[in-house]
Amino acid sequence: MLFILLLVEIVSIGVAYPRICNTMNQPDSAYIFSYATSKNNNRNGLHFAWSLDRKNWHPIGPEYSYLRCDYGRWGAEKRMISPFLILAPDGLWHCVWSVNERDGVLAHATSSDLVHWRRQSYPIVIKDKNCLEPEISYDDQAKLFKINWLSVSADKDTLIYSSATKDFKSFAPTTPSLLTRNFNKRVCAIVSGMPEEGTIHKTSWETIDCLIKKSKLAAYENILKGENTKEDPERFAALKGVNASITIDATKSKPISDMLIGAFFEDINYAADGGLYAELIQNRDFEYALSDKEGQDPRWNSYYAWSLIGNGASFVVDTINPIHPNNPHYAILDIQKVGAGLVNTGFDGIAIKSGEGYNFSIFARMLSGKKGSLRVRLIGKKGEHYGEALIKSVSSTWKKYKATIIAKEDISDARLEIIPLSVGRIALDMISLFPKKTFHNRQNGLRADLAQAIADIHPRFVRFPGGCVAHGDGIGNIYRWKNTVGALESRKPQRNLWGYHQTVGLGYFEYFQFCEDIGATALPVIAAGVPCQNSATGGAGQQGGIPMCDMDSYVQDILDLIEYANGDKSTKWGKLRAQSGHPKPFNLKYIGIGNEDLITDIFEERFTLIFNTIKEKHPEITVIGTVGPTYEGTDYDEGWAIATKLKVPMVDEHYYQSPGWFIHNQDYYDKYDRSKSKVYLGEYAAHLPGRPNNLETALAEALYLTAVERNGDVVSMASYAPLLAKEKHTQWNPDLIYFNNTEVKPTVGYYVQQMYGCNAGNEYLSNQVVLSNNDESVRLRVGVSVVRDEKSSDIIIKLVNMLPVKVSTQLNLEGSASLMQSMAKRTVLTAESPSDKLVTPVSDSCDINNKIQLSPYSFTIIRLNTKKQ
Repeated sequence: MLFILLLVEIVSIGVAYPRICNTMNQPDSAYIFSYATSKNNNRNGLHFAWSLDRKNWHPIGPEYSYLRCDYGRWGAEKRMISPFLILAPDGLWHCVWSVNERDGVLAHATSSDLVHWRRQSYPIVIKDKNCLEPEISYDDQAKLFKINWLSVSADKDTLIYSSATKDFKSFAPTTPSLLTRNFNKRVCAIVSGMPEEGTIHKTSWETIDCLIKKSKLAAYENILKGENTKEDPERFAALKGVNASITIDATKSKPISDMLIGAFFEDINYAADGGLYAELIQNRDFEYALSDKEGQDPRWNSYYAWSLIGNGASFVVDTINPIHPNNPHYAILDIQKVGAGLVNTGFDGIAIKSGEGYNFSIFARMLSGKKGSLRVRLIGKKGEHYGEALIKSVSSTWKKYKATIIAKEDISDARLEIIPLSVGRIALDMISLFPKKTFHNRQNGLRADLAQAIADIHPRFVRFPGGCVAHGDGIGNIYRWKNTVGALESRKPQRNLWGYHQTVGLGYFEYFQFCEDIGATALPVIAAGVPCQNSATGGAGQQGGIPMCDMDSYVQDILDLIEYANGDKSTKWGKLRAQSGHPKPFNLKYIGIGNEDLITDIFEERFTLIFNTIKEKHPEITVIGTVGPTYEGTDYDEGWAIATKLKVPMVDEHYYQSPGWFIHNQDYYDKYDRSKSKVYLGEYAAHLPGRPNNLETALAEALYLTAVERNGDVVSMASYAPLLAKEKHTQWNPDLIYFNNTEVKPTVGYYVQQMYGCNAGNEYLSNQVVLSNNDESVRLRVGVSVVRDEKSSDIIIKLVNMLPVKVSTQLNLEGSASLMQSMAKRTVLTAESPSDKLVTPVSDSCDINNKIQLSPYSFTIIRLNTKKQ
């Protein structure tokens, strides 16, 4: 361990490396073998081994991958097969590989040192065939890279094809190759007793040494990441308690963002339909489709959640003469006997409360028979009646009808029954049931208790409509804001990337309105002209990009969004907003462009066009760029390079990491260049095996947020992700708030966000912490942040103790002692075990002149007022 610690101190990847010892005995050069194993279905990435004699090969960090393929959907399809490496005359290493056995795609990436790899590209070199075992060489005379590969047909016929390129962007026409022998230039080497196939090159020992040190650093970082509280009894066996002296100098401060804590809403885990959106009827518009659901569930169609009740009726879905072209499906109910009808089961049932009103609406028209009436009832599973209403005299043309049902009892799993009171054929669509008591009593509003739970965080902003949802599953699934505004029957529903249906009843108008209702700044996120890199469609998400000939129209849609949010009633889109019930502008200030995108040439071209246009047309709008799905790697480096080149004002960083990572990376933003883009930490969470949201993960996040506040001059915003999850319908864990039809269940992590949200400041005060035990493992688990809220003049002290022992704290304030009262408000989040999940904060008062005891595994906030009395 001491050796590893020493190694970490001296290693600095990407610069010259100092020698530890025996520098005179190291070779000037050696052989390097590059290969990928078939482990985990070829998902193990690029590996290296070195040798002095081409016979005895030494693996370099055998579990570490220096380059991983990013082609394909999520993790299962991201495969690296048969990588081939060459060193070009320009000093760049070029690696090509096959991505699967189906696609005619050549994967390519370059590196100057074999450690840092630049953006990947996936040009299609052969259509309707596969590209296997690609090889490249360089023709000095022609100044071209020549490429050969195998293509195997369905009947196992094997052909060799060739192409050439100068830059791996444009390629010569693909032709059958003249090569018939010695196609495979790969060699076999025995590494750790296993035969592997790859390429061999002679290179400087400095290059190999760089690879060795990178693998050792990665191994050490994995040890730190793996630290968790289960090891605390052994790690802190000799620790009995810790004394802490915290000196706060209120005369020394720096401004920090006053928008730090926000909320990120994504329609994942049934967060919208069946969740925050208060609609109680599932498949209200009969627009569910097989394509919505992964796996092609045969039940997932226009009939889903609907069934017949009683005898003497039939039920079909038609598309002739619909209400609106965007809502083409509707039901035709053929009644031969009065008493039969349709019933809807809602989302896991329909929850109602005794004495409360429910607004029912329906579009209907009689197709045959006399003008009749509809009886609408809320019923139980055994036919019990819990409330009803009557719709009179349905006409022969489409018309919207409304009624109110008063619930007679509380029930969590009612159903909605629609009974025509005359025989004949009747068309029905947009069948809706809303509680009258929505959040802020809005029409087409939000579920009040869920919306209030979000509001109670006191978020300074809300990001919407999602991450992956925003840029969609393929180009055709990109989330288009214009499809989500206007009359509900005119909105265009679509498949949700997470595998279900989006009605978009919760659309851009409702998102903006919700932000306004809770006093949060709206932060819409728009696709950067490319779909989600994990798409199942559009070249596995990697080749897709809105054609450049269509990008002007796409960019205009974004400009129209700004007009919709900020334009007055005289503008086209401002008028539509006003007609929807909001004459005043929404005062949009921020737009996110892109989300965790694969940073390719395709992405850069489209992002640059969007960014430059918004900058020119609307300099008042802050554009937030994207730097990939994690805190390091190619997308991160390339995304930051683009942001720096274009002078993007802010970038969106994401990372989901272990508690150990958050503990050992509290200096992450201390190193950031303050002259470059600001940071929006758009998605983060602490993950443990099994993905619980417990006190340990919550405290790791609280600890890290003390460092984020300290760096609030560069980190402008931060939001935990994901926000909501419906029980029994989760695609992702952990989440901040779980819920079912009747209960809202905030997690421990939720209370951390709430404690930060309710105790934000706009100045960071200088502070020094002295511990009686300054061992690094102790020091890193005690977090302190001190901010001042200019509006209230309150000084807010956040104290995190991730140790299994008490920390006895003495506060020393300089510069405002004469103004300060001794009594302060204290809020504490703690439990006996870090694995506890049912933990809520408790508030009391404390005398800050006395020592303040921080319980083991606790988060404490002390709020004191410094106004003169």
